[in-house]
Formats: sequence, C-alpha cells, structure tokens
Amino acid sequence: MSPPRSRSCPLCHRASPCIAGTIGACGPCLRRPSEGARSLASSAHARSRAAFDLPAAPPHSPHGVRCTLCSNECVLGEGERGFCGLRIVRQGRLVHLAGVPDRGLLHWYRDPLPTNCVADWVCEGGRHRGSHNLAVFYASCTANCLFCQNWSFRLVSPAKDETMSAHDLAAVANARTFCVCFFGGDPASQMPHALATSKELAEKGVRVCWETNGMMHPNFLDLAVRYSLETGGFIKFDLKAYDEDLHRALTGVSNRRTLENFARAAGRFGERPEPPLVVASTLLIPGYVEPDEVARIARFIADIDPRIPYSLLGFAPDFYFDDLPCTSIRHAEEAEAAARAAGLANVHVGNRHLLGRGWD
Repeated sequence: MSPPRSRSCPLCHRASPCIAGTIGACGPCLRRPSEGARSLASSAHARSRAAFDLPAAPPHSPHGVRCTLCSNECVLGEGERGFCGLRIVRQGRLVHLAGVPDRGLLHWYRDPLPTNCVADWVCEGGRHRGSHNLAVFYASCTANCLFCQNWSFRLVSPAKDETMSAHDLAAVANARTFCVCFFGGDPASQMPHALATSKELAEKGVRVCWETNGMMHPNFLDLAVRYSLETGGFIKFDLKAYDEDLHRALTGVSNRRTLENFARAAGRFGERPEPPLVVASTLLIPGYVEPDEVARIARFIADIDPRIPYSLLGFAPDFYFDDLPCTSIRHAEEAEAAARAAGLANVHVGNRHLLGRGWD
C-alpha cells in the first residue's frame, strides 16, 4: 500500500501524511488557541453540515427559545432548527420533531452475542450465546465528528422517515434479549425516548447499556446511570479528546459537559465495579489523538477511579477524515503504555484488525 499524501500545515508549515485535507491543520496547532486554527476548523464543520442541510453551529438567536436537552443549549429563532436537527421553533414554541417517547428517529436490529461492543472485553454477554443484544441506532447526534464512523445517519430525516414509539421499541424484546444498547448517532440527542424505552425494558429484565458522547442534561444522565446500575448494564463514554480546543476542532462542540458527566457517572463506579458500571473509550486518530492526548484523558479517568476500564480504538478513514491512514501498531502500543503510565489498571486496544503500518 502506498503512503497517504503528505500535507503541509498552513499554521506551522510542518508536513505530514497525518493532516486531514478537510481541516487542513495539524493536531498540535489545533490544540493552540489561535484564530487561524479556529477559523480552519469552523469552516470545515460548516461545509460538512451544509452537505446535510444542518446548522453550521449550535444556533444562539437573540430572544429565541432555549433547548436544554443537551450541552449545546441551542437558542432557536422562529423556524430555526437545533444543531441535532430534531428541534424547531414554530409560533414561538419549541417543537420536537423526534426524540420524545412517542417519536424516536432510529433503526434497530438483533445483534447475536457475542457482539462487537466497545465493552465486550469486560462484559459477560459473550457467555450468553443464543441470546442477542437489541441494538438501537439513533439517527441524530449532538456533535459533528469529522471522523464519524456512522455518518450515514445524517441521511435520515424526521420529516421523511418513519419514527417509532418507545413502547413499540420495547415490545420487540423477547426471551432471548439479554441486553439493549443505545448508540448512533448518539442517544444524547433523543434521551426522553431512550429513557422511556429503558424503563419498559428494565421491567422485563433486560440489561440497559449506552454508548454516548455524554452531552445530555445531567438529569438525563442520572436516570441512564440508574437503569444501567439496576440492570447490570454499562454506560460507555466516548472521550474523544481532553483538550477543549482540539475537541471543538474535531467535533464542532465543547467537551466540558462530557467531562463533567463522566465524572458524575464514574463517581458511582464503586457502587458496582463488577461488571463495571462505567467504561471509557477513545478513537486513536493519527496526527490528532496521539499518545500525549491519551495520557491526559487517562489521568483524568484515573483521578476518579483507576479501575475504570479504558478501551483505545483503532481508527479507519471515513467521512471527512477519509484521507488519513489507519492507526499504526506503534501508535496503539504507545497510547496503551501512556494510559497505563497515567495510572489506569484496565486498558485495552480494540479494533486491532485495523492497525497497520505507520506513515508518520
């Protein structure tokens, strides 16, 4: 395989094949709070959002109506849609196009156990062959990851595609349903629907799990943690970066609520360390999420509880970062070592089949 094209960062002029063409700048420059870096990042996000007719950034219209369901806290003017695409203001009122108990924008399927779950290495689901995970993929998100591995959800529209009530979704569970996992997209954009589904599934004895960016309102998080704690499920946080400037450049949004919510949930880890209530993961993006960034995330986790499982995931080129190489074996090994050196006792490298030769 030939190496990817090398690019020069316009801010520091360093050349590397680990610079995504869409954003233009290298990882170290994106971590520096400069107007040049912020301009490159915001332009990249605006272009990626326009392709799907979504707002370029979380709107904050003067004298608009505020939505508090996630940390973006969009303030919407008349006829304006929220960042997730599911809320709009009509005649001065906030209207939920989807994401409420009677209307979820999603698709679901039965995923036979053992399955490719972020937490499969610490989950007992793999010992329940013949059972399945009820996989619930929410077709909306509160972030805009330029490296999104599941970007096709942006092609789904609450105006054109069917929705499903929480009650009807819970009803598809059967005697072989061992667990449910809400992911996407992200369940943070449709928490009222996911929580209503969780309530019914918990009453049926189904384990409730989440894969999320953690941007939901803290009250929603508390309920999600409760259902996972009571049923033996997990809440899996995707910690994409620790540095806020880098996180904004990669995802278009702040990570402050994510880190606050992670600490809030992880503070309850001791109530049920086995199976672990909270699991963290980070995607190893070449040139952007390198071992030094992993070390910062790992220290943050270890300061809460060093027993919390942490999975480092191999990256495959996709969406607007489709011109980057896969995560190298060296990158993964150094990131794993950095996480352990930061104090974590339970570190795992996932998606090993994607690891390959490094070009940096």
